[in-house]
Amino acid sequence: MENAQLIGLSRQIALQRQMDVLANNMANLNTVGFKAEALLFEEFKMPNAEASTFKGGDQTLSFTSDWATIADFSAGSIMQTGNELDVALEGNGFFVIQTPQGERYTKNGAFQLNQNGELVNSEGFQVVADGGFLTFGADELNIVIGRDGAVSANDSAKGQLRIVEFENPHTLTRAGGNLFAGEDPLPSLDTRVFQGALERSNVSGVGEITEMIRVTRAYTTLADLMKKMDEIRRTSISRLGDLNA
Repeated sequence: MENAQLIGLSRQIALQRQMDVLANNMANLNTVGFKAEALLFEEFKMPNAEASTFKGGDQTLSFTSDWATIADFSAGSIMQTGNELDVALEGNGFFVIQTPQGERYTKNGAFQLNQNGELVNSEGFQVVADGGFLTFGADELNIVIGRDGAVSANDSAKGQLRIVEFENPHTLTRAGGNLFAGEDPLPSLDTRVFQGALERSNVSGVGEITEMIRVTRAYTTLADLMKKMDEIRRTSISRLGDLNA
């Protein structure tokens, strides 16, 4: 295969993966606390050949390589729900969730009580508080969560939500279920807690659709170019193979 087609193919593969990321963002447009993802690209330069038969210098070939997917941790808008177990965070903090794989972190504060009266997320994993977990009795009503994460019921203190942040949130990795995995969490000192509200996804529907159109056009343009290159090669081979040409 000719170099031009190899280079075009590398770009098409990268565009296909970019489309997968954009489609995932669109699928989570209404997912509470979801953080949009973006694909990072880099130039991969093919090493020069070293055959001694080459009289002139080799031309370096530049391919497209997608080397990382990063999350955009900018804040989504906060919407009021009125549900006393819905909690939103304003700032860099994350809720801590206890899972079978260990502690995980999320911006999704759509909590509920399980059959044991424990505060859990939508997947049934316990929400971590300072010193343990939060459990409510059947007679404990009027749950109040303060701006600092302090939780009370029937005017009696129950504990405080554990809110953490990371020096570099881009080191976090997705762990499924809108959860992140990371190391060395730090106590969050400037994150404010809002009861009866949720943080929306920070995905911009208009922006994602615009980018999907751009990616589709780029992919189509490359496909047309590679088709024309293939036609030129076949025509050249046909003419060179024709002794009467």
